[in-house]
Amino acid sequence: MKSGWANAPLKETTVYNGWRTVLICIKTVGKREAFFRKLVRCLGVLIVLSVAACDSGYSSERQEQPSVKPVAVRRAPPDMGSQAPDFQLIDLQGNWQALPDYRGKVVLLNFWATWCGPCRVEMPSMERVYQDLKDEGFAILAISSDPQGSIVTRPFVASQGLTFPILHDSDYQVSGSYGVRTLPMSFLIDRNGTLIQRVFGARDWNSGEARELIRGLLRES
Repeated sequence: MKSGWANAPLKETTVYNGWRTVLICIKTVGKREAFFRKLVRCLGVLIVLSVAACDSGYSSERQEQPSVKPVAVRRAPPDMGSQAPDFQLIDLQGNWQALPDYRGKVVLLNFWATWCGPCRVEMPSMERVYQDLKDEGFAILAISSDPQGSIVTRPFVASQGLTFPILHDSDYQVSGSYGVRTLPMSFLIDRNGTLIQRVFGARDWNSGEARELIRGLLRES
């Protein structure tokens, strides 16, 4: 007993294989053997076309690598008395700022973010002590970990009237190299680039105690 589908007329069949459309027109086949031979040939064409359309995912053109400034990355926080890990970050003016450029100055390195309430509270005191002592060799580098970068830091800086450099560490590499886990966190670095003190949480940097600590480091030249 013959099967009905084998002898039935076949209509035009459209096959899509990703990028190409193969129109297979198979007319009425009187004999089963002729139908199978034509079907095998059609399938062979489809396989060849499908292989030709596969993309390896790699471009034949040379891929340009973005320019990345090297940063120091450590798994553990640096020890007090050791050299402060070097870094280079971009400031609000789009310039690279490197820690070694501040060698010879006493540096207050402050890790913060605009969403951090205590960070915002201590900023005005940082600005006041910076204005009073910057001519004596005191510098502040405030490193923001805001993912949005200058989009959020610029309005905040303008509203607070801050004049010390604001740097951006949105990928958290520099923060990680200093073992920063909570904000704000600050480090005092002496003129030789040595880590002197780590401070957790917000402080009144304009207080007499803080000023005396900074002046003591300034006197050590």
